[in-house]
Amino acid sequence: MKRWIVLGLCGLAAGAAAAETPSVTPQLFAPGSISGTPSEDCISFTPDGDTAYYGIEKWPNSVIVESHRSKHGWSKPVLAPFAGRWLDHDPAVSPDGRFIVFASNRPAREGGELVKSAGNLWRVDRKGKGWGEPWRLPDPVNATPRTYAPSIAADGSLYFIQPGADKLMHIFRSQYRDGAYQAPVQQMIGNPEERQKDPGIAPDESFVVFDAPDPANKDRDRFFIAFREGDHWGAAADMGDAVNADNNPWGPHISGDGKTLYYTSDRSLPVQFPRDPKQAQQDFQRLLGWDDGENNIWSLDLGPYIQAHKG
Repeated sequence: MKRWIVLGLCGLAAGAAAAETPSVTPQLFAPGSISGTPSEDCISFTPDGDTAYYGIEKWPNSVIVESHRSKHGWSKPVLAPFAGRWLDHDPAVSPDGRFIVFASNRPAREGGELVKSAGNLWRVDRKGKGWGEPWRLPDPVNATPRTYAPSIAADGSLYFIQPGADKLMHIFRSQYRDGAYQAPVQQMIGNPEERQKDPGIAPDESFVVFDAPDPANKDRDRFFIAFREGDHWGAAADMGDAVNADNNPWGPHISGDGKTLYYTSDRSLPVQFPRDPKQAQQDFQRLLGWDDGENNIWSLDLGPYIQAHKG
C-alpha cells in the first residue's frame, strides 16, 4: 500500500499521515562539463543519449545549447544551430529524435513584433544530420504569449503550460494526429484550484512529473508524480524531501526509457564542520566549479516511484 502525501482534485487528502516516499538520492549530472558555473536548465536528450539540448541563462539572456558525449565525456556546449538570434529556452527533444519543441520570443512572422512574454512554442525538424528551419506551432497551441515548458510523448502529442480560464498556469495536452496538433485540453492533474507547471511526460504517457505549490509554503513549488489510471490521471503524490527540500526543482524531463528524471535545481551539497584539509579542498573546488548558487542539472532514479505505484 502506498503511503504518500496525496494531492487529488480536492488538494491534500484528509487525514494524510507523514509521507513515506521512496529512498532515492538525486545525483548531479555531468559536473564540470554540463553542470558548471553557468546556470543550466531544462535538459533533453536524443534517443541514443549521446546529444543533449539544454538552456544556459541569466535571464533574459537565454540560449539553447547542445553538447555531445564521447568516450572522453561531455563536450563543451555550443549554440544549437536553430537558436541564438532570439530568446530561446525550454527545449524538448521528441522521443524518436525527429524534432525539438522549444519556447521563444521570436516574432510569429518575419518582421513582426517580439513575443514580449517569451512564450510561444516553436518546432524544428531533423533534416539529414542537421536541423531545418523552426516553425511556429498553430494558434490553438499558442493561444497566449505565456506558453512554456513543452514535453513530448512518443506519439508526438505535446504537453505544455499556459494560463487557464482562472489565469493560473495549468498543464495542457495537444494530441498529435495525422500530422497536425489538435485543440489543447487542460489536464486534470493535482489540485485544479492551484497552479501546475513544467510537465515532464513519460514517453508512453503512463505518468507525469510536474511542479505544484508546497502545501506548507505556497510561494515555493515541489515535484509531484501522477500515474495514468484508464481515462484519467490518478492522485498526485509528493516526491519527497530528497528532491524537494530547500530548493525549487523545475524543468523536468523523462528519459526515453522512462526510468530517469532530469531536472533543474539550485540545490547544493551539505557541508560538515570541522572539516579536514582534504575535505576543505574538495569543498573549495566545488565552489569554483558548479556549486555557486546557480541552477544545475540533476538526475533521479524513477524506478522506486514506479515500483511503489505498482504496489
